[in-house]
Amino acid sequence: MTSIRQASPTDISNLNLCNLDPLTENYARKFYFDYLVRWPTMFIVAENLRGQIIAYVMGKVEEDPDYVKLLGPDKYLPWHGHVTCLTVAPQYRQMGLAKTLTARLDEACEQENAWFMDLFVRVSNKTAINMYKGMGYSVYRRVLDYYSDNPTGNGSSEDAFDMRKSLSRDKTNRYIRKDGENYRINPEDIYHP
Repeated sequence: MTSIRQASPTDISNLNLCNLDPLTENYARKFYFDYLVRWPTMFIVAENLRGQIIAYVMGKVEEDPDYVKLLGPDKYLPWHGHVTCLTVAPQYRQMGLAKTLTARLDEACEQENAWFMDLFVRVSNKTAINMYKGMGYSVYRRVLDYYSDNPTGNGSSEDAFDMRKSLSRDKTNRYIRKDGENYRINPEDIYHP
């Protein structure tokens, strides 16, 4: 049996089963603690019967500063939820944990009245891309050379898909784009294309 719960400070030292995966971004301990303090309801873990963290999701809500509105409405990124990290230990995949954790994060962002959810995923991670599409996400744009490493061995960097999913506040899908795979930007243009 697996329990899903809000992360606690002691969990930060117990993420190894998940973080050893080459597709999982690893961060300094301070980064995890910052999320835990700033967005406690958006740092959610799955724990097995032995007390091991076997999956987790970290997210946040954010928006551009007000001055960006002066650049035009298409430049401003409104209040939205962001999936910073979603990972499941390899031996616990294909059990629905990623979908369960993502749904819990979606609920937390709905409570914060966010317009949409977004995330970045490696273009080579077809399994994750298909999973996210199955949960209602679509590709908004392709960010060239977003990741500075490339675990596939094909070059020194890797592109990312910026994927989005409308939440209930966005009734017209205003922040979703069709054919996003073909819309390419550079990393420096992520927030102000």
